[in-house]
Amino acid sequence: MTPPTAGTPATAAPTAGAAPAASGDNPTGNGSVDGAERARTGWLLLVGMLLVALNLRAAMTSLGALLDEVRVGLALSGTMAGVVTTLPAVAFAGLGATTPWLVRRLSAPRLLVLAMIALTIGQVLRVLTDSAVVFLVTSALALAGIAVANILLPMLVKQYFPHRTGLVTGVYMMTLTAGATAAAAVAVPVAHASGSWRAGLGVWAALAAVAVLPWLPAALRTGGAARRTGRHGGRARARTSPGRTRLGWAMALYFGAQSLSAYAIMGWLAVLFRDAGFRPQDAGLLLAGVTALGVPIALLMPVMAGRLGDLRLLVLALTAASSVAYLGLAFAPRGGAVLWVVLLALGQGAFPLILATIGLRARTADGTAALSAFTQSVGYLIATLGPLVVGILHESTGGWTAPLGFLLVALAVQTGAGIVIARPRYIEDERGPAVAGG
Repeated sequence: MTPPTAGTPATAAPTAGAAPAASGDNPTGNGSVDGAERARTGWLLLVGMLLVALNLRAAMTSLGALLDEVRVGLALSGTMAGVVTTLPAVAFAGLGATTPWLVRRLSAPRLLVLAMIALTIGQVLRVLTDSAVVFLVTSALALAGIAVANILLPMLVKQYFPHRTGLVTGVYMMTLTAGATAAAAVAVPVAHASGSWRAGLGVWAALAAVAVLPWLPAALRTGGAARRTGRHGGRARARTSPGRTRLGWAMALYFGAQSLSAYAIMGWLAVLFRDAGFRPQDAGLLLAGVTALGVPIALLMPVMAGRLGDLRLLVLALTAASSVAYLGLAFAPRGGAVLWVVLLALGQGAFPLILATIGLRARTADGTAALSAFTQSVGYLIATLGPLVVGILHESTGGWTAPLGFLLVALAVQTGAGIVIARPRYIEDERGPAVAGG
């Protein structure tokens, strides 16, 4: 991968071979930067993006693997445990929606540094308390950092890698999946080796602290250029209103239903396997298997979506994999565990699919920004139901048939929305009435 030209604002759709941005928009603020320095800056920012991506799921999948230990250690009820596993979606819906407003007041690199600091502090504080309430509050602080970073990374990819957005997005999604896998696989062994679940959760704070370092130079020298990019994003939302279109709502429903099942799986799959008779270590490894198998899928799905004109077969194939997995977990969780994990991983390919589709269903960078903001904020709001409802159903029925039935209903909604977004068209062509920009 050739190093990018750092500091190129993504205010319009990039064209092949476009010249670097004018020096006035260079985030170094030096007026001009030679090619070697641009290359060094580009590689540093790429490393920074990948380190941030490693952190975007670790705090959640490590908790999922150790949820039983945390429930016992903090005396959490099943409903309270459901609230804990619902926090990510709540934070992503609420804080993610405010990120464009924050970027208009702070540069994106500065905001990303603050997000990683919040993630670090939150992960440290939540393992130092014996209070369930403090655990929830400090977990929310950590998740607030992840929520902001979720929105910032695609924005930064467009800003600093305008000619390689697809490739860089695929690479950072692979890295995100690898981080989730490592956290799920390592959390239980670390907890057992140290004699406490606190170490299994707290160790990931060090990774978040490391992710701050590559962004410090950019955070110290950027300001006006990044804020100008944020203001462009505000005008984009003023021109395009996905919430007034059928395509926009279909995208949000697909994203929301998929995220609902993803967070339910991350929060409860290890518990399901423990209830089926697996040792805690093996249950954690099975959960890690879902995310590990998702690593190549995270790279391949955007490529396949870009090459296919119509996505219906892809949508239906992902639905079929998830359906068989849910039925298998309901009726033969122990005997076919490996097969269900493989099929779950395939079904979760809907996540990179919908992220890739956001770009495919917009003609311009403005349209992409508006569609992305609406899809993710509404989608994560829908996703809050997943872990909470699964926890309540599991506690009230004492089994997993009802929770898995609920996930099958969500999958039906996801499939219906997927059929709508599968046909090639663009959000700008369905543009609703103008709304005020921020």
